[in-house]
Amino acid sequence: MAEEKVRKRDRKKTEDKVKSAVRFTRAVPATVEEVIGRTGARGEAIQVRCKVLEGRDQNKVLRRNVKGPVKKGDILMLRETEIEARPLNRKSRGEGA
Repeated sequence: MAEEKVRKRDRKKTEDKVKSAVRFTRAVPATVEEVIGRTGARGEAIQVRCKVLEGRDQNKVLRRNVKGPVKKGDILMLRETEIEARPLNRKSRGEGA
């Protein structure tokens, strides 16, 4: 009976290890070519144009929103290269309709 409890406990530990294993998704490098401007409700994101360096969409130029400090020449690791961010609305506040 005691051996059976030990086996169950050991089996549970190995199941926990399998569940908590780290899994990485494929990422594609892209270089920042232009910093367009700040976006988001409080300006917390920066919109950039970046060129995909590898993969199916190699040499494609995308518009993406990036959180955190970024400058021209930085390399971003993109999880996907199909979705593009909406363009920034360049109208300044206070202008007429």
